[in-house]
Amino acid sequence: MTDPRRAIPRTDAVLAEPRVAAAVAELGRAVVKAAVGRAQREAREGVLTPDGVVEAVLAALPPGPSSLRPVINATGVVVHTNLGRAPLSRAAARAVADAAGCADVEFDLVTGKRAQRGRGALAALRTAVPDAGDVHVVNNNAAALLLCAMVLAPGKEIVVSRGELVEIGDGFRIPDLLTSAGARLREVGTTNRTHLRDYAEAVGDGTGFVLRVHPSNFRVTGFTSAPDVGELAGLGVPLVVDIGSGLLSPHPLLPDEPDAAGALRAGAALVTASGDKLLGGPQAGLLLGEAGLVHRLRRHPAARALRVDKLALAALEATLLGPTPPVRQALEVDARRLRDRAELLVKALAEQGIDAAVVDSVAAVGGGGAPGVELPSAAVSLPERWAGALRVDRTPVVGRVERGRCLLDLRTVDPAEDERLCQAVLRCG
Repeated sequence: MTDPRRAIPRTDAVLAEPRVAAAVAELGRAVVKAAVGRAQREAREGVLTPDGVVEAVLAALPPGPSSLRPVINATGVVVHTNLGRAPLSRAAARAVADAAGCADVEFDLVTGKRAQRGRGALAALRTAVPDAGDVHVVNNNAAALLLCAMVLAPGKEIVVSRGELVEIGDGFRIPDLLTSAGARLREVGTTNRTHLRDYAEAVGDGTGFVLRVHPSNFRVTGFTSAPDVGELAGLGVPLVVDIGSGLLSPHPLLPDEPDAAGALRAGAALVTASGDKLLGGPQAGLLLGEAGLVHRLRRHPAARALRVDKLALAALEATLLGPTPPVRQALEVDARRLRDRAELLVKALAEQGIDAAVVDSVAAVGGGGAPGVELPSAAVSLPERWAGALRVDRTPVVGRVERGRCLLDLRTVDPAEDERLCQAVLRCG
């Protein structure tokens, strides 16, 4: 009798099947071939029939060439660090795709000679913040602060308030970052109150610069005091202001959030900020300020190690020049529109027997920006068990659990994703 295992298709035959061949073109031969090998082993063990090998291969393949999966952010946190912070606009995503191949990132097509790296993005940033004498971009805001310390304070003191010695994500601390550059910290004031005289008494010949740090994701309230940027700018040494969240100019919904233009007008020598928070662009560290200081930062040897790649430069330029990015849209959308969308979703789910309801919600800015600011929102409320099921759906949806219910906050969901969100809920029902 013929051994049925002889009917198991050969590797080259499976790889030649049109759908599998298309997967090879998208995912790479190694990934697909490994899936073929697993399916063939299962067929030899009798788990699969020989004619089920191809379908098993296709079912086992990852959804894309990367292990990263697109997620619907229904948490209500606009800038969610664990979900990649700012989602790029369509214009920025297209700019990334255009720059993915060969691109004129450091080349002048007219003259045929070398050109300034990322000149388009830098020009767009100068236009966005005309108060800056010059600008530079590195790979994140921590890199921007590190470069400031390496250039302005090697072997010198950085004067900073004790109330601003913050810990950022994943346990990284601002003091450790700065001292790793060879600077020394001169802590002044107390946790809740630091006066101008505290800074003035600390400034001397050994001072590299005075640093004002964004409070990130916490607030100190009550009996508090701190000098403003204008007062600190008059101490006779450079003032570096870390605004963190990347707000380039004032926003009416965030009146207490520091912005780059305001800090520069008040006298800051340098401002550092993140590109992937309130600006709504890619991960990047923005440096804006006095032209001479920016030039020194740009020419320091470490600037090469901290430089931003072409994809981020392309996305940054498109974010600055293009349409309103998703972060700004989510921040500014009217809560009544969110409730209208929630009612439509709940109606569609209820018609299929799903226990869903519309509830008022409170969203947050996130990403260390505007701590304490509450954004009125609307959410679809489901039984708690939906939270885990939605996270592992083929369209992963991340909500939040409150009082035994899974809330899908629509402030952070693009309206174009409402139908996909609905279908994901129905699949998990």
